[in-house]
Amino acid sequence: MKALRLAGAVVIAGSLLLFSARATATASPTPVSEPCTASALTSQLSHVTSVQSYGCEGDWAYLWATLSVAGNQVSVTELMSDTTGTWSAVSRSTYCHAGSLPDLVYRRACFSN
Repeated sequence: MKALRLAGAVVIAGSLLLFSARATATASPTPVSEPCTASALTSQLSHVTSVQSYGCEGDWAYLWATLSVAGNQVSVTELMSDTTGTWSAVSRSTYCHAGSLPDLVYRRACFSN
């Protein structure tokens, strides 16, 4: 009787291992985040002439930059997100709400020009 129970336990354990290995093999990969560098943050923006400050927490970043627009220098603050493997600017009016962003990014991106 004990041998039968042991054989049943081995079959169940083997089935679970096989099932979990198949589930892992078929899972879709998570996008790899770009590094948090001034170059990576500005790669999708045009007319950037300088970067005054930037910082990242997880998939979120802020960028303080100067753009050249029609010959004029304009200071901007951008909220950036990297949920697809590439940093891109997102709407501050959509995301700048208490508790929706990491603290550093929230303070730096949501309370300036």
